[in-house]
Amino acid sequence: MGWSISNSNDSKLVCTALSKAIECRNPPKGLVFHSDRGSNYCSYETRRYLLNNKLRRSNSRKGNCWDNAVAESFFGSLKREMEYNYFYKIQEAEELLFDHIEVYYNRHRSHSSLDFVSPVQFEVNAA
Repeated sequence: MGWSISNSNDSKLVCTALSKAIECRNPPKGLVFHSDRGSNYCSYETRRYLLNNKLRRSNSRKGNCWDNAVAESFFGSLKREMEYNYFYKIQEAEELLFDHIEVYYNRHRSHSSLDFVSPVQFEVNAA
């Protein structure tokens, strides 16, 4: 998973997160990037980025949060587990998000959708 943080929820934020995901994961061409219909996901810049990186775009249906259930679940868990922390500086938020996503969520947190193992352990088992 790629992630990024910014003061602006715009296409640059989306493309930065996608760049991190591509750099870390080296996904196969044609991988599907699914999102809701937010302007940051449907913008020309984001569409061009996806095309240049040979990623396929998929958007949820209008007004149907169930199409995006995995992302909705992730952000719901993130908010619950981080206890709605208030951050005074974006760098502080970035450090806490790194610890939560890269250290806890990916390496230690069990996931019911992965037979109650962490994402890292799931990939080790699948290899």
